[in-house]
Amino acid sequence: MPEPVPTSQTNAPAVESHPFAAIMPPHATVMMSGSMPPRPEKWCMPFHYPNFYNDMWRIYGLVFFNDAAHFQVGEEHRFDPERIRDFLYQRGIALVPTVRKAIREHGNASDKHLTIVETVDLATTIAQLPDCRWIMTTGGKATDIILSLCEHEDKAPKTNQSIPIHIDERSLTLYRLPSTSRAYPLALAKKADAYRTFFQLAGLL
Repeated sequence: MPEPVPTSQTNAPAVESHPFAAIMPPHATVMMSGSMPPRPEKWCMPFHYPNFYNDMWRIYGLVFFNDAAHFQVGEEHRFDPERIRDFLYQRGIALVPTVRKAIREHGNASDKHLTIVETVDLATTIAQLPDCRWIMTTGGKATDIILSLCEHEDKAPKTNQSIPIHIDERSLTLYRLPSTSRAYPLALAKKADAYRTFFQLAGLL
């Protein structure tokens, strides 16, 4: 008769894999990297930044089209993943999560309570993006992970700042942007201004 599994094991948090494949335009000059999305019950679409109340795609709408609702589907509380994907390929923006596997210690999307089990293979990813010169991170967790996977001399950049980094003898710039979560205490217009400044520096505006 098999021995019972200890309660501490049966109640252990599950390891989750990132649910969305990376977006890899071969001509991308910018790579955007975050961490983990919320659980499926919070999704409005099966795509990166899937929570309707996350401001990522409103910010992109404001920055590139002067319209926060550009990627929204009519009056519905969801965004159009195909329109977003097409836009990213047209503009040459890769979208590569820093996390492949993680444990949600508190069951939510908070980076503060995320235990990383497996990170992105950054060197292999960058090798597939020969024109990429910028990595933009959307928050502290993603920034810390990128820094752990590259060579750099400067300290971690503060929000809206950048540092030079090196990945397999390639020189890139790591730029940290504010989180697009509603939990981050900054108005939508101010977040859009920060992202606009970055895309101007990167030559996409």
